[in-house]
Amino acid sequence: MNYWLMKSEPEAYSIVDLQQQSQTIWDGVRNYQARNFLRQMEEGDLAFFYHSNTNFPGIAGLMRVVKKDIADPSQFEPESKYYDPKSTSESPRWQTVVVEFVETFSNPILLSILKEKFSDEDLMLVRQGNRLSVMPVPEAVALKILAMKSHSLNNS
Repeated sequence: MNYWLMKSEPEAYSIVDLQQQSQTIWDGVRNYQARNFLRQMEEGDLAFFYHSNTNFPGIAGLMRVVKKDIADPSQFEPESKYYDPKSTSESPRWQTVVVEFVETFSNPILLSILKEKFSDEDLMLVRQGNRLSVMPVPEAVALKILAMKSHSLNNS
């Protein structure tokens, strides 16, 4: 099993939205490196749901990959802001996954805490200038993050 971190602005789509829907397709990723990470995901992988572009950005919960290698349907929809006229159903440029809700953390693990606990070599999220919306999380780091939410270290 691999671990990932996937960002969404809570006003656009939040962990609460995922909890209510149970599952969703993670569409609209239009960065090639992030897309390549989506292509590497396997069913059963866990992903941290990160709320970005908010007053207190941080990891809000956990989700699981339940379907992989899906052509992102928004690339074919001319009315979508994610439309890609160069993409065809025979040769889609953008793949994604379906994720399911696992849990909401009682206290989000804030970016400020993650920066204190992890170096930019440990966790891609804390690297200066990193704006990727999808990224891998090394297993050792993922287990530490899971322990942080379990032991409420994010409040210390």
